[in-house]
Amino acid sequence: MLADADGNNGRRAALQQRLGAMGLHVRSVPFESRNLSGVNLLADIGGPAEAPMLLIGAHYDKVNVGRGATDNASGSATVLALGERFRRAPLQHHRVAIAFWDLEERGLVGSAAYIANGGTKPALYVNFDVFAWGDTLWMMSPEADAPLVRASRDAATAEGIHFVAGEQYPPTDHRAFLKAGWPAVSYSLVGGDEIPLILEEFAGRQPAKTPKVMEVIHHEADTMDQVDAQAAVRGVDALEAALRAWDMAAH
Repeated sequence: MLADADGNNGRRAALQQRLGAMGLHVRSVPFESRNLSGVNLLADIGGPAEAPMLLIGAHYDKVNVGRGATDNASGSATVLALGERFRRAPLQHHRVAIAFWDLEERGLVGSAAYIANGGTKPALYVNFDVFAWGDTLWMMSPEADAPLVRASRDAATAEGIHFVAGEQYPPTDHRAFLKAGWPAVSYSLVGGDEIPLILEEFAGRQPAKTPKVMEVIHHEADTMDQVDAQAAVRGVDALEAALRAWDMAAH
C-alpha cells in the first residue's frame, strides 16, 4: 500500500506498479523548479479521444514524519479508485487523465511545474487531499452554484453524506491551477465539525478545539489507523456519481 512505502521514491514506485497493473501507460515526468527536483506521474484513463480533458489528481509526496496515510495516500487512493471506475465505464463527453504530483509539501511545486512546462490545460482539474474519514464531503469551488457543486451536493445527499462547499479551503494543488487561470476544484472527506476549526487555523487564529486533521497530518499519528475505509468508499461513490452527472450536463 502507498502509506506503507518507504519515502517518496517508494510511494512513486508503488503508484507506478498499481497503474501498470491497471493496464495503463504511466508517464514519469521529471521537473526542476525552485532549486528542487521531482517527478510527476501522469496517465490517460480513456474516453472520447477528441473530447475536453477532465484531469483528476492528488499529491503523493509526504513530510518526513508519520506514514502520510491521510496526507496524502488517502487522496492518491481516491484518484486510483476513480481512475479504475472511469476506465471500466468511460465518461461520454470528457476524456479522463489522472495525475500524481510530487513536492506539494514543498509549496505545490509539482503541480505548478506541470502548468509551467506545457502540461495540457484541462476543462477542469479535480484535486483530492485528505480524503480519509468523517461524515462530510468538503469541496473548494470558486463558484458557489457551479454545475459540479450542485451535482456533488445531490450525490452526497444520495449517499447519506453531508456536503459543504465554498472558496475558503486549505492550500493544496488546486491553487496552482487557479493561479494560472485554469479551472479547478478540490475535495476532502472529514468530519463536518472540523471544517470551521480548520479554517480558523489556516486564518492564523487559535480555534477553541484542535480539529482532528491538524492532530494527524504532519505528525507521527498520520498512519493507516486513522483512515476510515468505509467512509472513503462512500465518498468515492458520491464523487463518481457527481462527475458523471457533471459530464452529462456539460453536453
